[in-house]
Amino acid sequence: MLVASRRILASVQHPPSENRQSLLSYLRPYVRIYARPFLLAVLFLSAEAACDLLQPTIMAKVIDSGVARRDLHTVLALGGLMLLVTLLGALAASGRNIISSRVSQSFGADLRGALYAKVQSFSFDDLDRFDAASVVTRLTNDVTQVQAFVNGTMRIFVKAPLLAAGGIVMAILLNARMAPVLGVVVPLVAVLILVNVRAGYPFFRRIQAAIDRVNGVMREYLAGVRVVKAFNRFDYETGRFAAANRELSDTTTRVLRVMAIFSPAISLTVNAGIVAVLWIGGYRVSRGGMLVGEVVAFVNYMTQILASLMMISFIFTMFARARASAERIGEVMLLAPPPRPRPAGPEAAESRAGRDAAAPGGGMSLRFERLSFAYGASDEYVLLDIDFSCGAGRTLGIIGSTGSGKTSLVNLIARFYEPRRGRILVDGIDAASLDPAELRSRIALVPQKTFLFSGSIEDNIRWGRDGATREEVEAAASAAQAHRFISLFPEGYGTVLGQGGVNLSGGQKQRIALARAMVRRPDLLILDDSTSAVDAVTEAAIRRALRELSAAMTTIVVAQRISSVLEADTILVLDDGEMVGFGPHARLMATCEVYRDIYQSQIGGGSHG
Repeated sequence: MLVASRRILASVQHPPSENRQSLLSYLRPYVRIYARPFLLAVLFLSAEAACDLLQPTIMAKVIDSGVARRDLHTVLALGGLMLLVTLLGALAASGRNIISSRVSQSFGADLRGALYAKVQSFSFDDLDRFDAASVVTRLTNDVTQVQAFVNGTMRIFVKAPLLAAGGIVMAILLNARMAPVLGVVVPLVAVLILVNVRAGYPFFRRIQAAIDRVNGVMREYLAGVRVVKAFNRFDYETGRFAAANRELSDTTTRVLRVMAIFSPAISLTVNAGIVAVLWIGGYRVSRGGMLVGEVVAFVNYMTQILASLMMISFIFTMFARARASAERIGEVMLLAPPPRPRPAGPEAAESRAGRDAAAPGGGMSLRFERLSFAYGASDEYVLLDIDFSCGAGRTLGIIGSTGSGKTSLVNLIARFYEPRRGRILVDGIDAASLDPAELRSRIALVPQKTFLFSGSIEDNIRWGRDGATREEVEAAASAAQAHRFISLFPEGYGTVLGQGGVNLSGGQKQRIALARAMVRRPDLLILDDSTSAVDAVTEAAIRRALRELSAAMTTIVVAQRISSVLEADTILVLDDGEMVGFGPHARLMATCEVYRDIYQSQIGGGSHG
């Protein structure tokens, strides 16, 4: 299934060039894959419909040729034929059900897998376009709506038009003089169905958007439940959920009101046609112009047509909802793929040309050249004209006030975002020419907000490198000053963590996240304020462990506390997105007022040592 999802996603990522691409064009690969079993299901469905259409005609023969003439032999023969037709219809229905269930489930799984793979390929810019709750709704509810429509198409949605059209033909063949009744009823019902669909379709997009908001409120509450409890804001959160829930309820109620108007109108129209058939048929039977069996069969056909037209109305309602969901999925699937790496220039032949000659033999060299960056389409730059270099095997500290652009800077290194201007050189090569997956395989990042996965502590640490041995896991935990507290748990490294590591303290979570990064053995280790929750003694021990590993990797330490960067080889000082200082501690104390203010506010004294 995973291979199929990737194959389908690949065909969606590079669709045929069109001036204006339909939001449903991503479904083309699925049509090619499932066309044959779909058509086979429709073939079985057609056979089932044909059997259903034959029943009233055979019944008319039983009444007029058998019962009316008291011919038991004819009754038994035609009754046996009815049983045979019923059996064939049941076998066709069974075959259709088996194929439709298999095809719809496979289609839903492939679509969901391709959608998930697409989300995984998103850059951070792409992720910023969609609310997380909306993505979850598209992966679950929207895919289910489309899958249900595909399943229904192979089960009843094709059968209903066949029965309606076939019922009309069979009724006319049975008695053409009754055709005017159908000529009035069918067009009226068709108009009602079309108006129903046009009126209902806009509501279904609003329903899905309302589901997004309900999911979003619930997700935010669960993520921030501790803050809600701490500030006793249950009434406020209840109000937020009630508002989102009421919006969903009101929107759904409005669409149900629309549906409630049209369904009875369709039933009234068709039932009026049946009454007309009984009245006209009864009159003609009394005059000898029509047989009783023909009237019964005609009423049966009218009943089939009624059921089919009601089903067609339901089909169009389902189609409107499925189309709204399919378009929402298309908004994700047809989002432009991330830019491919640009071809490397002549510097690629000297892949390590940017390495500082004085640096040790490991790590990754970095060079920022006049780099500027803004989020999305905003013209407000969060980084402006950043220009510096960091040799391989060196330790770079980055410090600045909140909102100065520190995290934005390190996110650019891993190509989570792309710069607006300038470039980043990795070992002398433009990062834009490197495959993001290959680049990130050399980087380990410990972000500001620690996130742990459900599973054991050992699984979370080994998440940094699948092939890590138990000894390597424990060594990384020791370096991150986590081995001691892990050993105190009854299950040790096998201790199972709740979602997000809820059964650990903030400092413990940070140390496990640090161990997860260390076990990766990266060329570049980025610590984004990742020791803010640990005490000074533990942080000092972590820094000592990092110094032992520094010869094998480049380290970037982003911090609010100046003590975290004092021992770095060079320190970058950011202020409001601009680079205001760069160099070792002593030089910055002498030349950078912003750095000096930070030092004196946190450590105090006037020493410049």
